[in-house]
Amino acid sequence: MQLRRALLALNLGTGTGIHVRAMSMSTSNTPMNTSTTTQHQQAQAFVDNFNESYAAKHEAFENQFWGTKMALKGTNESPYSTDLLSQTKKEMEDFLSDADVLVKAKNFRDEIQKQDTDSDTVTDTTVTDTDLWKVLNVIIRTCQCNEFPTPEAKSIREQTNAFEGKLEKDRNEMKLGYTNSKGEFITASSVGLRTTMRTSLEESERQSAYDGLRSIGDFVCDHPQGFLEVVKLRNALAKKLGFGDYYDYTVQNAEGFSKAQLFEILDGLEEGTRPLMVKARQELQERHGPSVLQPWNTGYMMAGSVVKKMDPYFPFSKAVENYMRSYAAMKISYAGATMTLDLLDRQNKYSNGFCHWPKPAWTKPDGTWVPSITNFTSLADPSAVGSGLTALNTLMHEAGHAAHFANIRQPSPLFSQERAPTSVAYAENQSMFLDSLVGDAAWRAKYARDVVNDQPIPFDIIEEEIRSTHPFKVFQLRAMLAVSYFEKALYELPDEKVTPDNVKALADEIELKIQGGLSGRPLLSVPHLVSDEASCYYQGYTLAEMSVHQTREYFMETDGYIVDNPNVGPTLAKSYWNCGNSRPFLEIVKELTGKELAGKAWIDALEEDLEEHIGKEKKEYDDMIEKCRAAAAGDGDGAKEEEDDLDLQMTVKFVDGDEIISDSSKLGLLGACREFEKFVADRVSVAAAN
Repeated sequence: MQLRRALLALNLGTGTGIHVRAMSMSTSNTPMNTSTTTQHQQAQAFVDNFNESYAAKHEAFENQFWGTKMALKGTNESPYSTDLLSQTKKEMEDFLSDADVLVKAKNFRDEIQKQDTDSDTVTDTTVTDTDLWKVLNVIIRTCQCNEFPTPEAKSIREQTNAFEGKLEKDRNEMKLGYTNSKGEFITASSVGLRTTMRTSLEESERQSAYDGLRSIGDFVCDHPQGFLEVVKLRNALAKKLGFGDYYDYTVQNAEGFSKAQLFEILDGLEEGTRPLMVKARQELQERHGPSVLQPWNTGYMMAGSVVKKMDPYFPFSKAVENYMRSYAAMKISYAGATMTLDLLDRQNKYSNGFCHWPKPAWTKPDGTWVPSITNFTSLADPSAVGSGLTALNTLMHEAGHAAHFANIRQPSPLFSQERAPTSVAYAENQSMFLDSLVGDAAWRAKYARDVVNDQPIPFDIIEEEIRSTHPFKVFQLRAMLAVSYFEKALYELPDEKVTPDNVKALADEIELKIQGGLSGRPLLSVPHLVSDEASCYYQGYTLAEMSVHQTREYFMETDGYIVDNPNVGPTLAKSYWNCGNSRPFLEIVKELTGKELAGKAWIDALEEDLEEHIGKEKKEYDDMIEKCRAAAAGDGDGAKEEEDDLDLQMTVKFVDGDEIISDSSKLGLLGACREFEKFVADRVSVAAAN
């Protein structure tokens, strides 16, 4: 009951929407006086210029972000460097923090409201209904989130950007790996190290991989002008802006409520789920012995053997096609977007999957639709056991972000950019809902297939995985909480206490307190901590997970199923995606589900009896197997229709760094997938030969 009360308590949140009541205004069909018309024209010219200028600066920065994160070579025409990354970021932030822009936007809004209020004409349309009013408001909101009112504050921000760029570059170039059972050093990214910990039969290899992950903390903490200096600078900036610390500054900008309010929620979750965590750790130890609680053993002993059994049914080469087919069956559209996918792990590449938009989607005043241009990445090693499932989860997640932001239909690119005032929880809700499908037995019955024999994954393997992981689902929640509690404690340290030894000890202390022991993913290895746009971000995953369960519950209650449900895409687009950051996150969740955002659905998932859960999954698995059989028995029509109808309204380019692998504008979506599969197969063959 303590858990239930804690999760049900989440009903606050001002969100990021600004709602201003005003008197009625004249419509386009009603004559206005000259001064009112001129004022509206001037305001529209200001908005038009702002939108175009912002879009250009945003694109310049995002191109540098992609080029540096992917370690691209660049050309004379399009060079990439951390200096250019800092420069373009500064130019974008200078634009958004320009005091004159903020003053003009406020003045135009106030004057328009006053003139409309003073108008003698009464209509059903108010000033707050117009695109002009919406854009002026989002400009004000965004500029306030980027406000650096003094030269000193701006200087601190610029210095922080420079330090972050250098640190991220050096971190990407850090040599990581583990020592195998033969004593050989094997180069591996952080993703590769975590895969080794989950799948290697040799405990010495798993422990070495864990040590490799721990070494990231040493690197970032000991780096000259590195992470610890960034922490101090971030705090200095926040305090100059009137906030208690950087965490409070970030949360208020993104979510619209304070750090104190956030941790009232998280404290309830922490206290309420602690008994579940203690029970789960005890059960794990009873099953596998004390050694299972070593951080390098937990993931492997929970699911290591079943991961190997599942591996043939999740070939990495098919991951992209399966994601596309799944989305197409749910009638998800990308609204004309162009997407660049860089999915394979390689040296010097940024160590986390992400999705960014050099060109946000928006609608111009004349009705012209500007489709999004999207870059997203994962770190797959096709030859590693478990890589296909890991890559698929990343694909479904990042592709969910891409679909969401491709479908934001608002009159400014500010509504469809991912930084504040866009709510983190709002952004993550979409992607986490879609990646949750990969764990559904119904999804696996159709899409998890052995490519050699073209057979679906047997339910016996699914059941084995459920039995090995379902009782320990609380570990995921506790891992999310740990990042937030660590960052809270970190930014509350006085500067003189921000030392390498103190910060490393603090990370271990939080892991022990929140997760019950040292974590298989050491806190200081989490890339979000270092990156400006992702720091103080993780609470968004926790809030989003609550909405994921509530949204899943909604579809199950209304339609009875989610996988391949053609209502999913249109419903998400209408209820969650089209509005962008123009409406509060909590408001749109309530509007779709009919309930305040709360934890009941998540509670039900955590507390569901194991045998009941297996029974439900078995029924959904059998139902999907029967659907697939019925489609295949239709003289091949079902299969042919599936081939012909794979239309996501997007263009996809597969790349590997600077190399273009395939392009759907030339080959079609499935043709591009086939070329990508061949590229992956060739790479695996070369790796096997060496």
